[in-house]
Amino acid sequence: MVLAATLAGAASPQSSPPAAPPPDAHAAPLDHAIAHYRAIEAYRVTIHSFHADGEEHIQYYYKKPGYVRMEFIKPHAGALLTYSPKTARVLLWPFGYGHFPRLDLSPGNPLIKSSRGQHVDHSDVGSLFDNIRTLQEHGSTELLGTETVDGRTVLHLNTTGTNKFAVDGVHRYEWWLDAQSLFPLKVISRDAGDVILETVYMDALEINPMLPDAMFTP
Repeated sequence: MVLAATLAGAASPQSSPPAAPPPDAHAAPLDHAIAHYRAIEAYRVTIHSFHADGEEHIQYYYKKPGYVRMEFIKPHAGALLTYSPKTARVLLWPFGYGHFPRLDLSPGNPLIKSSRGQHVDHSDVGSLFDNIRTLQEHGSTELLGTETVDGRTVLHLNTTGTNKFAVDGVHRYEWWLDAQSLFPLKVISRDAGDVILETVYMDALEINPMLPDAMFTP
């Protein structure tokens, strides 16, 4: 999917403290992460995705109950995409907000699907957690260890489906969960042949920033 540069004139969001994560995320880390995510109202993060078809870098904004804003950094620098759950439509400015053309699309339009068929309306961290949980229900999750990254405790996890079971073509997720924010910092997805489908890094996370509705309905 596309990513974009910062919208001109938008106020710099200020983060409010998120709900405190549980004292021990080592026990049932996925359950704790999902519960914590459900208590969050909004977030923004920079996504870096690498796959066989190339790479994408996106400034991503999410606000419940499902508003999405993507500002493309690379490729298609300057492009802007928004999704509103009220209209169930995507607005896309390929050459930046205010520049012709403005496209009004369905979330499943091939023009805006990711290389692996992901839809904008199922692009948030909650959807990732749902996929990992489904894979876990038909397989298992293993804690590979605890690591320290930039002074933060990170849980290194591996979720694999039993036999050839897969979710959207993913048979195994290797993922790194920040023990403090309970957000994934890195996710590697593999198919049943253990071939890497996609590697995703997330950084510059802000939880519960002030995101006005106008950001999603420009």
